[in-house]
Amino acid sequence: MFAVVKTGAKQYKVAAGDVIKVEKLDGDAGAKITLDHVLMVGTDKGVEVGTPTISGTVVTAEILEQSRAAKIIIFKKKRRQNYRRKNGHRQEQTVLRILEIGKAAAKKAAPKKAAPAKVAPEKAAPAKSEDTPKKPVAKKAAPKKTEAKKPAAKKAAPKKAAAPKKTAAKKPAAKKS
Repeated sequence: MFAVVKTGAKQYKVAAGDVIKVEKLDGDAGAKITLDHVLMVGTDKGVEVGTPTISGTVVTAEILEQSRAAKIIIFKKKRRQNYRRKNGHRQEQTVLRILEIGKAAAKKAAPKKAAPAKVAPEKAAPAKSEDTPKKPVAKKAAPKKTEAKKPAAKKAAPKKAAAPKKTAAKKPAAKKS
């Protein structure tokens, strides 16, 4: 039996007993976690593909250690510019051992608290003396929202008729001797 599990924006094909390295997950060494984003499960009977995940199926794993991956060197260079930058990075990772692939354990739903009973208006409001007359409440009209008027677009001034252009008088060509 195998499963395809999504964790840390990557997908892993796992089987019971496999040891995989994934992006850092919370937990201490020895803790058990469940991976519930199961995309596909393969058995002797066939393959079940989720849309996008298979609900009710989980992969149980044990955290072996929290470690860091090998160092990756980042080197930037621009030729003929005397520009060189060297940088390094070590990614945090978690080493997991897959224990089992199976159905999720049925979780008992916590009993929901009953909604508080509605209180009658007489009990909710403090009692008023009967001899005080009730004043009618006048509703104030909400101020009307008016859109800010945009200033009228100015029309371009009409262009004056262009006077005909005068061509420059030609000079007589110089005589050759």
